[in-house]
Order: sequence, then structure tokens, then C-alpha cells
Amino acid sequence: MPMSQWNQQARKVLKGVKISNEFFNTQAFEESDFPIKIPLEYAELIDQTNPNDPLLKQVMPQPKTGQIGFIPAPLNDEDNSPVAGLIHKYRNRVLLITSQVCVIHCQYCFRQNFNYTEHDALSNWSEIEQYIRQDSNINEVILSGGDPLSLSDEKLEKLIQNIENIENVTALRIHTRSLVAIPSRITDKLVKILAKTALKVVLVTHINHANEMSEAFIKNIANFENVTLLNQSVLLKGVNDNLNSLKTLSLKLFEAGILPYYLHMLDQVSGAENYFVKEQVALILHQQLQAELSGYLVPRLVRDEAASSKSWLL
Repeated sequence: MPMSQWNQQARKVLKGVKISNEFFNTQAFEESDFPIKIPLEYAELIDQTNPNDPLLKQVMPQPKTGQIGFIPAPLNDEDNSPVAGLIHKYRNRVLLITSQVCVIHCQYCFRQNFNYTEHDALSNWSEIEQYIRQDSNINEVILSGGDPLSLSDEKLEKLIQNIENIENVTALRIHTRSLVAIPSRITDKLVKILAKTALKVVLVTHINHANEMSEAFIKNIANFENVTLLNQSVLLKGVNDNLNSLKTLSLKLFEAGILPYYLHMLDQVSGAENYFVKEQVALILHQQLQAELSGYLVPRLVRDEAASSKSWLL
């Protein structure tokens, strides 16, 4: 699919309270600090008769409760940025902030208050390249954002070519929500770019509920070649905090050729208090999932730590 077509789909979004309430025939959307942004392709998957639809709850602003422990920047990414646009928390890999744009605004997003203006990997590439070259321990580069696939295929291809030229880097990982929110983003050119690179490519989708996986997504995701497909989810109250939702998601992912990878505890960002699932509840759910599914279909339950790497709960 030509880039112009998916870009047109990316422009078909619901923005703001008034338009969102009109589309869903509700008055439940209210103003919040994090702007509302819902791609039409995603909005059309939502059951408008169900005020508790698991997709709707992810994009509808939630009231702040002022709960202790919820702060604007729970992971302190900027404190782990030795070079602007690069985050280095793990010995063998670095994360690049490649875009400040997301095609969808998930209201639990932990980077909703991130200082993107001062952290742009594309405009600071020369310093980033030098940093990676000087550390031979780094063998993997992770593209994040925002969403790296909000970039054009041309910009993405150039970035990947630049990464290929760094001798110590052998693996490329891309974390994206775009593909499930706007399945038309899986263009023929994107498929070719990832298939031909000399790097080992891991594509990590962000899918929290099986209902997000449209027929178009399942059809298009099958076009990737020479790419390892993984998924990470966030455990969200009222969205997927029950055995049936998590089990159905794992099975549907596997059917589409994607392996469940991580099930994240919520990063405690201000405004996301109503999504919080207690650790004890999460542990019980994960144990139930282990009893129901083969081991390779059970995502690892993890929590990001602000000052260090992930901790594995199970």
C-alpha cells in the first residue's frame, strides 16, 4: 500500500471531547491534560452500545484521583539519557526516541509528559552514532517514541541503513502501536525494508485486548518476512484484568503468528490511576494463565523500574 494511503488513514482521527462524544453518542468524554486522539480505524472496532468496551476505556480520559505514587514521569527516562534522543538503561541495548508522534493516544501512556523537543534521535544522529560505536557492549538498537512507525518508510529506511553501518549492532527492535491501530501502515515498502536489512529484526506490537486485532491487521501482519513478531501488553483494570481476556488475546496472537512477550504492570503516570491493577491480583491472574496455556503462550509479567531495568514478577 502506498505511503500516502496509510498517511491518509492516520489523518482520519477523532480529536477532542466534542467530536468523540458525537461519534460515540455519549457525554462520557471529558477534557484532560492528555489530548484525545483515536484513529477512525480503531474507533470503528469499539462497541458503541457498551460504555465499558475494553477498547473505549483505553482512549477515554479517566479522572485523576490523586493516588499517592502516581507522578508525571514514573520512569525518569531523561535521567537515563547520556545523549539527547537515546536512553541507555541496559548494558547491551539502547533505545532511540525516533518520533514524538503516536497515531493513537492511550490514556495510560507513561511518556505523555516526556520532553520530546529535547530528545529527537533523527536530528541528533551524529552524536548518537558516536555513542553507540564507542560502546562495544551495545549490540541492539530499539526504536521507540512516540511511535517509530509514524515515520515515513523513507525516513525509517534511512535510519535503519545508518544503524546497519555500526559494526557492533546486530539486532534491531521496533516497538509500535501503529500496526494494530492503523493496519494500513503495513505497506509493501515497509515489509521490504525489514526483510532486506542485514540486522536481525524484532517487531514488538502493543496489543492489550483481542478485540483490537481486526481482520485487516491479521491479514497484513502476515506479510512480514524474516521478522520475529512479539507482543507486549499492559495489564489494565476494566480492560484485560481477567483470565478470559488474557487467554483469548494470547491464543489470537499466536494464531496471527505473534508470540506473547511481556505483560506489563501499569507505569504509574498521573491520570492513569483508574487503570491500576494491584500486584497480588496480577500474580493470581498470571498463575491462572499458566494453568490454562502452554508456556510459550504465557507472557512474562514485568514491571519497569525508574532507576534500573525491568523486574520480573513471574
